[in-house]
Amino acid sequence: MKKLLQKYRDNRAEADRVVRFAVTGVWNTLFGILAYAALYEWLKDSVNYLVLLVPGNILAITNAFICHKLFVFRTCGGTALLGFALMFVLVDGFGFNPVAAQVLCVPIAVSLSYISHRNYSFRAPKNKAGV
Repeated sequence: MKKLLQKYRDNRAEADRVVRFAVTGVWNTLFGILAYAALYEWLKDSVNYLVLLVPGNILAITNAFICHKLFVFRTCGGTALLGFALMFVLVDGFGFNPVAAQVLCVPIAVSLSYISHRNYSFRAPKNKAGV
């Protein structure tokens, strides 16, 4: 833990990025849950709760991508499948309410999202010297 804290003390830009990611995560969590809950309440009698994950995730992922691109990583120019699987297990396997299951799935997706965005989607390009 000491090494981790020291890393962020020594690298203010990364520390600021983590804070921006956390703020964006809170916003996107609320946005995603509310989008799914609204879709579920509106269409629950005619559309299966798992099918509603598709438009809910499209809305949440689009919102997250825009926020990450513009606010967290400040750049120009697989978690969904995990969410589907977790939702299925929680709702069909353990009898959770679909909205409650969505709330439980979010922390895992958020963690994987940060790691994948940091290491792949929005990583800074290396200079020609490889630094």
